[in-house]
Amino acid sequence: MLAAIGLPPAAVAATTAPAAGLALELNALQPSETGCRVTFLATNSLGKPLDKAAFEVALFNAAGGIERLVTLDFKALPEGKAKVLQFDLAKTPCDGLSRVLINDVAACTGTGVEAGECLASLTTSNKSTIQFGL
Repeated sequence: MLAAIGLPPAAVAATTAPAAGLALELNALQPSETGCRVTFLATNSLGKPLDKAAFEVALFNAAGGIERLVTLDFKALPEGKAKVLQFDLAKTPCDGLSRVLINDVAACTGTGVEAGECLASLTTSNKSTIQFGL
């Protein structure tokens, strides 16, 4: 459609190409038998695969206080592929959460991955009803 208004094909491709980096989307929260099941969509657009990715996450209660810190292991994240991951947060009811904060990158390893690259390139988005971000 943009080509139709006179933009060259290279400009059209540049507007649709995903940004380089690592993206985490908090997609859903669902009550589970043990607490709350949290669903993430992770997309690795770093240009290289990650052998291991893990994030330290702060969970905030309904009053806005920090409930606890947990480390979520996203395992390997292939380059250029979106991956859905679910984590069961035991003894944490979904309606007791007000915010999920990515506190730090606990692990980010792979061939050619620089120290701090995952945190520096990390972006977040949210489809849930609570706050999520860095």
